Amino acid sequence: MRLAVFGLTVSSSWGNGHATLWRALIRALAERGHQVTFFERNVPYYADHRDLVELPWGTLVLYDAWNPRRALQVLAETDAAIVTSYCPDAEAAVAAMEQADALRVFYDLDTPVTLARLDTGERVDYVPAGGLGRFNLVLSYAGGPALAALERRLGARATAALPGFVDADAYRPGRPERWLRCDLSHLGTYAADRLAGLRELFLVPGERRPSLRLLLAGALYPPDVAARPGLRTVPHLSPARHPALYASSRWTINVTRGPMAAMGHCPSGRLFEGAACEAAIVTDVWPGLEEFFTAGEEIVTAAGCDEVLAALDMPPRRRRRIAEAARARVLAGHTARHRAAALERLLSWARANQALTTRDPAGGPTPADGVAAS
Repeated sequence: MRLAVFGLTVSSSWGNGHATLWRALIRALAERGHQVTFFERNVPYYADHRDLVELPWGTLVLYDAWNPRRALQVLAETDAAIVTSYCPDAEAAVAAMEQADALRVFYDLDTPVTLARLDTGERVDYVPAGGLGRFNLVLSYAGGPALAALERRLGARATAALPGFVDADAYRPGRPERWLRCDLSHLGTYAADRLAGLRELFLVPGERRPSLRLLLAGALYPPDVAARPGLRTVPHLSPARHPALYASSRWTINVTRGPMAAMGHCPSGRLFEGAACEAAIVTDVWPGLEEFFTAGEEIVTAAGCDEVLAALDMPPRRRRRIAEAARARVLAGHTARHRAAALERLLSWARANQALTTRDPAGGPTPADGVAAS
């Protein structure tokens, strides 16, 4: 298939989790014989931190201003077009998609955040006017109740989960580096809605045990978080350095964003990255975690500081067994290649049901259970 994607970014991993996911997925799709063109607006904050200038497995269209003619040229030869959450030109992209004969798909990589913003009455710019009823298929990074919410709240006609994953070629056990060595690490961009969890599972253990070495890697952290005794910060760590960070950490802490934890069934991409690198992971608890990892065997869960300290006291041999089991679980079912195969099946399903998902005013059929996760 020939695919067009109108997204946030694929060229810069700075301050977002979209880029590395799309790089891996595009590569996996190319391995299956598909052609992908990715449209990205050239904004200063990504241009200043760009770590990919050419898309080796597809075509990258960087534009300073929306060009409908260029979009229509690509769409005229496209089988399916995907617009994603946080695409800055989502409305214009959908208008162009409706002039073409391509399958129309929306992929929300931030579903709980989207729904939480709607709950506050906020206008969500990347959701087209009138909701999601203009698409043949709506994909969600979150499963569980998120799918029904997209249908009920935004008029999605056919929904399916396409959850997180990892590039198994880029993320594998690395070599520790002295400057990254720590007892606890946290990797992720600052978000106010996970600050409470970050304090409880990451900062408070450091306060309780001042001898612990803590390393915080990520952009946009305010001074009152970053400037703490015993805490080292790395404002941005390129994806190529992530395996070294995981290898240098006794434990890495995963803290899910508030709306995603509340809705559940929405694992962070960092969970899969860390597991693929054979990191020992402590995560906060949320509904649906058991669909991806088995607590106590492949991952350690913590509701508070005490459980983190208990993990730090765990014998090294048991810690290694947990880390090895997590890597095996991810390689068995949560790589970009698994998701590319699932996306292929979902697009084929949507194309076969295109008349229903376009015309059924009451909401179209739903893809078969499990097709996205298999």
